[in-house]
Amino acid sequence: MILMDDIVREGHPTLRLKAEEIKFPLTAEVKQLAEDMLQYLINSQDPEIAEKYQLRSGIGLAANQVNSLHRMFALHLPDENGEQLSFVAINPKIVSHSVESTFLTGGEGCLSVDRNVPGYVPRYARITVKFKTVDGEEKKMRLKGLPAIAFQHELDHLNGVMFYDRINESNPYADIPNAIPYERD
Repeated sequence: MILMDDIVREGHPTLRLKAEEIKFPLTAEVKQLAEDMLQYLINSQDPEIAEKYQLRSGIGLAANQVNSLHRMFALHLPDENGEQLSFVAINPKIVSHSVESTFLTGGEGCLSVDRNVPGYVPRYARITVKFKTVDGEEKKMRLKGLPAIAFQHELDHLNGVMFYDRINESNPYADIPNAIPYERD
């Protein structure tokens, strides 16, 4: 079981490295890591379990954040229709994206960052993505809103990019051209 102590924090060198493509079939170790990452997110959103194990709630977790350079991340969050999206993306890619941008009006957070970082993080409003499941099945999805933002946030981790790298340093709340603000409930 992944706990907060297993999640590396800002300043750890692995967060700035590019994760490596994963070969199939997956090793037992990689399968277990994928399962553990997704289970962390599920546990972190369960108030009783989160309190018992002192877990910070999260909707996404990249392998870099648990000090592993495997190119995969887990997402567990509701989509635009309130349906639960819950999956591990292996070797994820954005194959196309909208011209419009979006950003979370309240800013982004990260399990690897223990401080509040104010500012807008520009993201594509809509993306089409491809990735493989743990079973090697190729998936293609269209995402918008929070799932699109979360996918881009986690993909950045796999490339050694932190969300605050995308905030305008001189003016954190500067208007983002052609952007649709996204208000999180």
